[in-house]
Amino acid sequence: MSAYRPHQSRRDFLRTVAGSAVAATALAAGASPALAGPVGATRTGTGSLPDDALRDALRAITDAGMPGVLAEVRDGAATWRGASGLADITTGRPMRADFQHRIGSVTKTFVSTVLLQLVAERRLELDAPLRRYLPRLAPDGVTVRMLLAHTSGINDYDHVIFGSVENIEKYQHTTIRPLELAGIGLRQAPTNAPGERHSYSNTNYVLAGLLLERITGRPAAVEVTRRVLRPLGLRRSYFPGTEPRIDGPHSAGYVPWIDGTLRDFSVYNMSWGWMVGDLVSTTADLNRFFRALLGGRLLRPAELAEMRRTVPTDPADPDGVGYGLGLLGVPLPTGPTWGHDGVVLGHQTLSLHSPDGRRQVSVGMNATHYWVPGQPDPIGAALGHFVATAFGGTPAPAAATRGRTSGHWSAAGPLTAAPGAATLHNPLPGARVPG
Repeated sequence: MSAYRPHQSRRDFLRTVAGSAVAATALAAGASPALAGPVGATRTGTGSLPDDALRDALRAITDAGMPGVLAEVRDGAATWRGASGLADITTGRPMRADFQHRIGSVTKTFVSTVLLQLVAERRLELDAPLRRYLPRLAPDGVTVRMLLAHTSGINDYDHVIFGSVENIEKYQHTTIRPLELAGIGLRQAPTNAPGERHSYSNTNYVLAGLLLERITGRPAAVEVTRRVLRPLGLRRSYFPGTEPRIDGPHSAGYVPWIDGTLRDFSVYNMSWGWMVGDLVSTTADLNRFFRALLGGRLLRPAELAEMRRTVPTDPADPDGVGYGLGLLGVPLPTGPTWGHDGVVLGHQTLSLHSPDGRRQVSVGMNATHYWVPGQPDPIGAALGHFVATAFGGTPAPAAATRGRTSGHWSAAGPLTAAPGAATLHNPLPGARVPG
């Protein structure tokens, strides 16, 4: 989501998750144990969920350096919920599985779902020129489908508004309107010709939100709430908008800062995210949403099929991660999965599901922008292995979970990893955020 480019790109992040066997090897070779709290886990229903392996794999994420992690895994009627590590490294408050969490770009799947409902109602055409609906904003040649699939070639705005440390602090308490965001993105040089290739850009979903409002005559957040959140009973999911504080219990959201500390950005005006990444939710609500979506409760078969029509996120890897209409297709060793990921300052989320929505995993972590490109990423490796375990893959090797320690975190600086590991390194060596 943000312009902290030292954080893994979406492509690299999902490659790590999809390549779970490689991830497990990297974790076993280089990660250091984190000073984390115990794993808390609960289980309901009967099914084939590997409780002990899930607990160990979740703990491996905090052993690798993540301050705190929460997750929910489902297999039919069986549900496993767990949390590991700390929600607050200063007070020692433990992470809890039922915390609310900023889900970032997973918001896009909700927005795309509502627009596809409008397609089913014949109020919107996927292959119509965007100019038909937004004549003053739409570039030539861009269609509605291209917005939702990120093939429009419209550039992003986040590397502009988050182009300096000063701006990151400024927008923590500043409201920026959707039309301003759209204007910033549209003023940047296009990344490619319309429809040529996938190029992820948050500006696409600002325009998608404006399109939603143009067709329905209602605020986009109201329409998503009316059509999705309320009917599914997602009572702990909501759009905070300009309110910087999360309503319910939640964790801090850490970013390694230029002064060597872990800065908490959980209080942030998310107007910059809007229909791009504003939603607050829980892992339970996310799993309920995706089960309803993939199970046909929200879209007709024709529109769901359109949502699943993917383009490669990397043209050099056509069989790898694909992007549909607000929906990621991620191949795992255990089979295909569908879902989305999300990153905002301090909170990141991954939500993946079997094609029928029966097997599900949603994970939230409370630190971002820590990975140095070209260096080992034991946290990403551990996350990939947890996901593989959740989908019935090989349990984590002993080397990935041994050497656990108890203790407390220090707020004085980022984690210090073992030699060879790159856990929560400071990504901001100067006053500028690399773009």
